[in-house]
Amino acid sequence: MSTLTETKSLVGAFTPEAFAAHLASLPPGLPAWWLERKRAAYARFAALPLPGRTDEAWRFSNVGGLTLDGFAFPAAATAVPFAPIGIKKSAKLVFANGRLFSREVLAADLVARGVIVDTLQNALLRHEALVKEHLLAQPPKFGPGKFSALHEAFLADGAFVFVPKGVELGHPVGLFHYALGADAAVFPHSLVIADDNAKVTIVEYFGSTVDTEAQFAAGANDLYAGHGAQLTYIGKQDWSHRALSFQSNSTVVRRDARVQSLNLHLGARQARHESLSQLQAPGAFSEMLALTVARETQEFDQRTLQIHQAPNTKSDLLYKNALLDQAKTIFSGLIVVDADAQKTDAYQSNRNLMLSEEAEANSLPGLEIQANDVRCTHGATSSRIDPEQEFYLQSRGIDKTTADELLTFGFFEEVLNRLADDDLHAALRTLIQTKFTK
Repeated sequence: MSTLTETKSLVGAFTPEAFAAHLASLPPGLPAWWLERKRAAYARFAALPLPGRTDEAWRFSNVGGLTLDGFAFPAAATAVPFAPIGIKKSAKLVFANGRLFSREVLAADLVARGVIVDTLQNALLRHEALVKEHLLAQPPKFGPGKFSALHEAFLADGAFVFVPKGVELGHPVGLFHYALGADAAVFPHSLVIADDNAKVTIVEYFGSTVDTEAQFAAGANDLYAGHGAQLTYIGKQDWSHRALSFQSNSTVVRRDARVQSLNLHLGARQARHESLSQLQAPGAFSEMLALTVARETQEFDQRTLQIHQAPNTKSDLLYKNALLDQAKTIFSGLIVVDADAQKTDAYQSNRNLMLSEEAEANSLPGLEIQANDVRCTHGATSSRIDPEQEFYLQSRGIDKTTADELLTFGFFEEVLNRLADDDLHAALRTLIQTKFTK
């Protein structure tokens, strides 16, 4: 008996003809190695099957909902109803349907110190060596990588941020990616390099202008923190509630560097988010945070991998999900400690707040330890709102919906309080509140 995925097209709308048209649309002068990588990526994509029910890397996922059919490559946008985040920014890039739509440039003193905030296309032409070293440098580690290959094949443009040695940015860099139009397919990408002892915060937003349009997004980012660097990344996914979303984030942390990432998941009908953190030198620290508001029939599939490759490294993962209606979440996380990574300190926790009897949360935390002098812990919990707390609020004239919202924000505060920037904390809280009360 065939599975649903076995009867679907392996390439859907992303045919060889569509790929040829994509290559023809690229600007002249792009490096030959990049074009060859894209051709190889398309060959991998076309050859790989869609995920099936027996694929361990997609355990508990609704693979029957995965399709590559019916999407289109959208035309350039003529207008973007910009969604403000409410914080000061050092610079801003706005992409719509995969093309740069607008930008706010860096201050002259930062440009003079070597800071770069530009498009990926320009970086391929002007900073080829940097891009070649870091762009999609980590091979897929969450399965065969069909959607990662699709992303690389059709990636046309994205954001490039470089902060040189010892330079600190006082305000975040804002990166915005919009999908406009029914059936639009987009491939957002951001490459961020913080050189030794640099400091930068990235705030990235993924959104649709119409919440009821079917869309497709296959995105990725590369985050690199050099020795002693401090890199903070905030990602906010708010695609249309009929979108199919795949996002792969890869982080490399070098000696005594610190990377804090917080991903906020709100949109899409089905979203898979893969997060890889590699701690490659002593003193490296990676903090991996996520908040999810899942409602109606949304599915959020979260896969994480913390790889400790050197001694005296630390990682701390905390994912919190609030589930309403018939929503579903999957968390599958693995801590890997290499044989040479003695004195590793790794933590992983997934906590789910069930706000409906029909919601479903699946948690699969795991450890793979080859060293013998480590401290590694992991766990997962699913619980409901404390009826006594709910009763206490209702007894003071607060209706049940508002009471549940307040208690959910209390549940989320543990994550939000880890942000050092009060403005970012307030902006995220506002965005969550807007979606929670829809």
